Amino acid sequence: MTPGLKVLASGLCTTVQDVGRFGYQNIGVPVSGALDSFGLRLANALAGNPQATAALEILISGPTLEVAAETIRVALTGAGASLGIGGKRPKTVAAGQSVTLRRGEVVQIAPGRQSACCYLAVEGGIAVPRVLGSASTYVRAALGGLNGRALQHGDLVPLAAERASERSELRAPAPPAAPPGQPVRVVLGPQHKYFKKESLAALFDAEFRVSKDADRMGMRLDGPPLQHKRGWDIVSDAIATGSIQVPGSGQPIVLLADHQTTGGYPKIATVISTDLPAVGRRRPGDPLRFVPVELEEAEEICRRAEREFAKLIAAFEPVPSDRSPEVELLYDENLISGVTTGLE
Repeated sequence: MTPGLKVLASGLCTTVQDVGRFGYQNIGVPVSGALDSFGLRLANALAGNPQATAALEILISGPTLEVAAETIRVALTGAGASLGIGGKRPKTVAAGQSVTLRRGEVVQIAPGRQSACCYLAVEGGIAVPRVLGSASTYVRAALGGLNGRALQHGDLVPLAAERASERSELRAPAPPAAPPGQPVRVVLGPQHKYFKKESLAALFDAEFRVSKDADRMGMRLDGPPLQHKRGWDIVSDAIATGSIQVPGSGQPIVLLADHQTTGGYPKIATVISTDLPAVGRRRPGDPLRFVPVELEEAEEICRRAEREFAKLIAAFEPVPSDRSPEVELLYDENLISGVTTGLE
């Protein structure tokens, strides 16, 4: 019998994701992958996997899963998220550590209110076929993941390992908290000269909010309209993840993991790669501010964030075996945000 996780309830949108499907945008295939790549990588590191291993991305509301394997080790990441384990002695384990589950145990994933997404990694990984080099799900084209779609009631998510390895559980320490309200850093886009000077000033001076029109493809923002000076219909050109398109309405759209590969609206700016995970975590109604940086600075921020991430993984601690995991708050809400914003 194939080891797996039986889906008792699917949640709003739970999909298989890894770090993405690279190298095929020239034929119209998006990169996809995790909205919060740092959260995915951290969950995998805690579970004992290579960081790019496929895991479950859970958006807004979480699934209920039953273990259909002898034992499995899982790790959950996401600000404020927790994993509820049923049975004779129900317990809740907060995100930020690994835990071993046994056959028949039922787990319910509760995402935190601070983040739109959380990640559940399983030791050994999820055993779905790789399509064009990636297990990531691109729902619009029914590509990758489990049958190219979000999980549904009754699914069995196949796992690569029947039994968890014999080792201590691990937990991640919390890094210094990121400054509250820290803005998202961007570099100016290829068509920033298509906009009036007042619009460029508004992009960096105003506060925007994530609208209800947001999904894995893109995030429309509510705020002051950004006015064009050369029209808003251009010859379609390539789109990078994090591009901020501005259609005729003047309301900017931040393009995310499942974005189209080309587009015909001017791009005023691009979110730097280090800050993309923080954007991916935003929920409808959340505020968003932008600050410009130069390309060279963005590259240094990326290198610095990777060094901080490596230090975080090196600082993993074993969970003492005599400590009960019941309702144990082992996770700090800044665990992810602190390492993805290029701490000074």
